[in-house]
Amino acid sequence: MKKFAFVNDAAEREYKDLPDKIQDEFGKDLRRIQFDEEPRLPITHLDSIGAGVIELRKNGSPAFRCIYIAKYLDMVVVLHAFAKTTNGVDRQAMKVAEQRLKELLAEIKKTH
Repeated sequence: MKKFAFVNDAAEREYKDLPDKIQDEFGKDLRRIQFDEEPRLPITHLDSIGAGVIELRKNGSPAFRCIYIAKYLDMVVVLHAFAKTTNGVDRQAMKVAEQRLKELLAEIKKTH
């Protein structure tokens, strides 16, 4: 089983700020991913952010997204979670996820 973590406190706060029902759905899929199972929600590979970065999608009004990576250290790491209020790509959210991935990779380099 893969370990689970948030990349930082801000990512954990964002996740916990999502409605309970959404947290529950994302949580069940993140748990499936920990056990190397396929998530039930639709996913998008965000290779533009980094190899192995994946977005769980819950559509609706508003829509919700949870961006994670499960490629390193046998861990599932949540980079960003947010309510999506725009059509198309949420550029600010992608910037946040990209920055947090850079921080994660720098941390991995330091400790391994």
